[in-house]
Amino acid sequence: VQLQASGGGLVQAGGSLRLSCAASGLTFSSYNMGWFRQAPGKERAFIARIARSGSTYYADSVKGRFTISRDNAKNTVYLQMNSLKPEDTAVYYCAADYGSARYASPGSYDYWGQGTLVTVSS
Repeated sequence: VQLQASGGGLVQAGGSLRLSCAASGLTFSSYNMGWFRQAPGKERAFIARIARSGSTYYADSVKGRFTISRDNAKNTVYLQMNSLKPEDTAVYYCAADYGSARYASPGSYDYWGQGTLVTVSS
């Protein structure tokens, strides 16, 4: 199984980025997909999740600014990030989970991508 995250970069505060995560080696449509982020010196934190049903969940810190979506035909999950803030600076990871209800816990996820760095300048 491989999860390949991309789309990170340097953006000014107030700007937007779209992250992508291409999955291979698994039946993508059967998995719930999540995005996490880890800032320097901090633990990995839940950002968003899209269930295989299409239901979505967000951390309070990104609700209304970030949107998670998936394209099962392309085996890809996306994270559209708008109104970015300096505190959004982190390495962003995508992850796949087959069937846990604890969607905000990193330990619930079976597979992880390598991470993509997002830097938001003030």
